Amino acid sequence: QVQLVESGGGLVQPGGSLRLSCAASGLIFSQYVMAWYRQAPGKQRELVASITSGGATNYADSVKGRFTISRDNAENTVYLQMNSLKPGDTAVYTCNARNWQDDVWGQGTQVTVSS
Repeated sequence: QVQLVESGGGLVQPGGSLRLSCAASGLIFSQYVMAWYRQAPGKQRELVASITSGGATNYADSVKGRFTISRDNAENTVYLQMNSLKPGDTAVYTCNARNWQDDVWGQGTQVTVSS
């Protein structure tokens, strides 16, 4: 059974940091592009960052310089380090695994940036 399980969300003050983790199981992790998406209330889901099996990364303009995506292919885990968080980063963050024949989503984890 293919499964993505996110963790690490929570409440943080503006300027703070959080690290999200996404543990994958039931798939050959190295064959997937991994990504983090987010969806704020009343807004469309947007791509935050993605990373290929070889480590090539892509970021939304709104998070460049603040967020870092990384992956550990030995541990089947992808991470999102989020620094200098802003209230506008408040959203449900969801992990995604995609390749030429598969598209898998996690359940999501809430990130709230508020004082």
